[in-house]
Amino acid sequence: MDATPDTVSTGLTDAEVAERVASGKTNAFVADTSRSAWSIVRANVFTLFNGIVFACFLVLFLVGRWQDALFGLAAFANAIIGCIQEFRAKSALDRLALMNAPRALVRRDGSEAEVAPTDVVLDDVLVLRAGEQVPADAVVLTARGLQIDESMLTGESDPVEKQPDDEALSGAVVVAGEGTARAIRVGADSYANHFAGEAKRFSLVSSELRTSVNRVLKWVSWIIGPVGLLVLNAQIIVLGGYATVFSSGAWVQAVVNTIASLTAMIPLGLVLMTSIAFAVGASRLARRQVLVNELPAVEGLARVDVVCLDKTGTLTVGEIGFDAAHELADLSAERAEGASAALSWYAASPDANATARSMRESYPVGSTLTEATYIPFSSARKWSAVSFRELTGTWVMGAPEMVFGDAATSTDTELGRTVTALAETGRRTLVLGYSDEPLSTVDEESERLPDGVTAIIVLTFREQVRPDAAQTLEYFARQQVGIRIISGDNPRTVAAIAREVGIDVAEGYDARRLPEDDAELADVLDREKVFGRVTPEQKKRMVTALQSHGHTVAMTGDGVNDALAIKAADIGIAMNSGSPATKAVARLVLLDGQFSHLPDVVAEGRQVIANIERVSMLFLNKTVYATLLALIFGVFVLEFPFLPRQLSITDGLTIGIPAFFLALMPNAARYVPGFLRRSLSFAIPSGIVVALGLTWYTFVARGLGAHEEQLRTGATVILAVVGIWVLAVLARPLNRFKVLVVGAMFVMLIAVFTIPLARQFFVLVDPGEELAVALTGITIVMVAAIEVVRVLHRRLVLSAPARAASTPIPEASTPAVPGPPVVAAVITTVVAVLAYAFGVLATGFGILVFLGRYDPDVSASAFSLAGAAIALFGLLVLAVAAGVRRGSGLSRLMLTIFLGLAIALSAVVLVLGDRWDWGAAVTAAVATLIVVLLWTPPVARGFGRILDSSMGSPGT
Repeated sequence: MDATPDTVSTGLTDAEVAERVASGKTNAFVADTSRSAWSIVRANVFTLFNGIVFACFLVLFLVGRWQDALFGLAAFANAIIGCIQEFRAKSALDRLALMNAPRALVRRDGSEAEVAPTDVVLDDVLVLRAGEQVPADAVVLTARGLQIDESMLTGESDPVEKQPDDEALSGAVVVAGEGTARAIRVGADSYANHFAGEAKRFSLVSSELRTSVNRVLKWVSWIIGPVGLLVLNAQIIVLGGYATVFSSGAWVQAVVNTIASLTAMIPLGLVLMTSIAFAVGASRLARRQVLVNELPAVEGLARVDVVCLDKTGTLTVGEIGFDAAHELADLSAERAEGASAALSWYAASPDANATARSMRESYPVGSTLTEATYIPFSSARKWSAVSFRELTGTWVMGAPEMVFGDAATSTDTELGRTVTALAETGRRTLVLGYSDEPLSTVDEESERLPDGVTAIIVLTFREQVRPDAAQTLEYFARQQVGIRIISGDNPRTVAAIAREVGIDVAEGYDARRLPEDDAELADVLDREKVFGRVTPEQKKRMVTALQSHGHTVAMTGDGVNDALAIKAADIGIAMNSGSPATKAVARLVLLDGQFSHLPDVVAEGRQVIANIERVSMLFLNKTVYATLLALIFGVFVLEFPFLPRQLSITDGLTIGIPAFFLALMPNAARYVPGFLRRSLSFAIPSGIVVALGLTWYTFVARGLGAHEEQLRTGATVILAVVGIWVLAVLARPLNRFKVLVVGAMFVMLIAVFTIPLARQFFVLVDPGEELAVALTGITIVMVAAIEVVRVLHRRLVLSAPARAASTPIPEASTPAVPGPPVVAAVITTVVAVLAYAFGVLATGFGILVFLGRYDPDVSASAFSLAGAAIALFGLLVLAVAAGVRRGSGLSRLMLTIFLGLAIALSAVVLVLGDRWDWGAAVTAAVATLIVVLLWTPPVARGFGRILDSSMGSPGT
């Protein structure tokens, strides 16, 4: 439709609007403000992990063995937690988009009407006024001082003056003047929606934790079918063979045993713990005004080694700020007063642009001035002039080179020297000039300056840098994270901002000179830090080029022009002031726009990675031994030694519940690549130890003639004790909280073995004296073997660089503890050896007392509980013995407490027993000797202060 005076004044008729709506020529394009509900459910529910677990869960229900289906709760919890957290993020983003939804002003049938942006149709006449957002791409029809801010689209921070026939892009904001425009591209065809449509295609954030867990699940899925058939065949043969198992109904037990072996192979809780750690991290960040759009993004920023920052709206607040006034000569009091009044008028003028408005605080309005003649500012000529009734002469404000020509850049003039020096700092300059000649009507009509204008003041302006930007960039520099500042603005201006926030750069790189070849582009990005005149497409290319060199890249921004780059980055970070499309594809949204929250995100990510690596060893250890048990028992045609419910309770109390606490503990260890390799290097050998130990026990139990329930009870006891030991080993360095967690889990296991209802539900019986002695010996051997595995793992796998990187940076140094004398060092070593020996002795003795006094008709006896407690403290003594050798004061204190309690419990066994118990006597004697040696003066001086020590070192 061609623009005519009638068209401009009347706009479309109702009939023309209806015709365009019917033909689909509307602006009805809604960019996703967040992930869809279906994509969230699909990502959290329809996974390979859940498929395997739910299939086993369903089979047990169909055969009527719901008691053995407890493992299904982990899968339900994992799906629910993931969905709830991401729905919360979706809801928050949708609310933000709704609150920020603009309205469009159109002219139809000769009158103005306010409509939703989606109701704008092709050829609509848009009414543009200051503060309005352009709803669709349009061509300007009329303009009166019309200036549009397109920074969110192009990255150019300067407003652009629009004249008739110029294009105004959708998403831009009118900052000054007014005008009308005709919509020429609507809906998905508009400039802003072109980016939104491409950016909204969702892709999962890169997550080493999630990738590693999925890799393990894939490995398990490859072997679970063949292993399942192998185990099922063995169970059917053990229970009578194919000829009788189906007629007798024994096939149900064969299926249950098979599912027990298969579900044990799957790291049921690892995905759940990862989701919980992500969700808790996301909740903590939400309290700091950081919205997590996708859970694994909590981890992502901790792995980032390059952060790409958009200048406008990220390093700066996106607003121009007044800097200073530089007088070029000594001004008389009258002239200085007149200059101040003129600047106040310019700042308070109704049509003042953002630059002039920034002077309002420095030049408040004093006396009211009335303009006699006035030439308003134009971005084409870049100056404005005014004469007042109350003042003589003419006052001119504008760009120095546009008002004074070459004199503004010449080193021969004071104005030129001043302007050049100030411009090199990246500050923007305007000049206030004065002429004794008043501005005539002819001058006003021809937009001409009067004669004799002289420069009296140079005004400088700078973009307002976020107060937290320098501190945050300094933090990333300390963490050896590279910074790239990418902006659509002038390279010199960008470089000046970069220097202001602490980045050492001489000048910015003009992106118009960037090579087209991606490899060459990556080389430039490795060399340069600051880039100006960057287009939206170039931002995306720059991100992918950095990734091609092996970098993990984070991208921050707030404009539509940043959306593609934010989506392409490993971690996209959007400001809340940004466009809905940008926030929708971002992984993180800074709700209050504070750049300083990024270190908090890094800290949360490090905590998640370090803690999940710790607990993953618990779960993968179980996967390894369960897989080996399934293979061994399938090959040797042995009945599987556990019911699913027995595995559920041991897994829950030695892995699942304690892993929950360990996954949420503070941990500032730095990120080191190779999470899965390190986890498996402990899990595989320790899993082999557990599998071989349980196989050994099974053959011994069969040799002793133990019946099925006795064999399963003994296997459950072994798995419980060894599981607690693995937990204690991986919880190092121990502290009060970790000791409490380990102790609480052991107490709950003892409750399961002693409370009649629990014993009945979990089918636990008295294993008998011979089997008790055998399983005690086997347990001690397994405990010792796992300790050897952990020592070798720490020394061989956790190499020196990895251990250094994984050690938290101390906030303050502590006084060094002088090394102990030779005699004290020898005694300390002897004490450590005795502590190890006592731990082994007490653990074995405690298990024997517990099982030897096992009375199926009594809910709990003092003897059995005392034995269980002695076993617990034996394990804890083993766990802290290494700290004694290193001179840990806290380790000595905790060891003394554990030994004291073991002495008291041994006394209970001696006093209440019906015969002399040499085991209790030796346990008490060795414990007493160790306590005495710990506190003798030569040894005591070799220990550090309690508050300055831990019971181990990271990674032990």
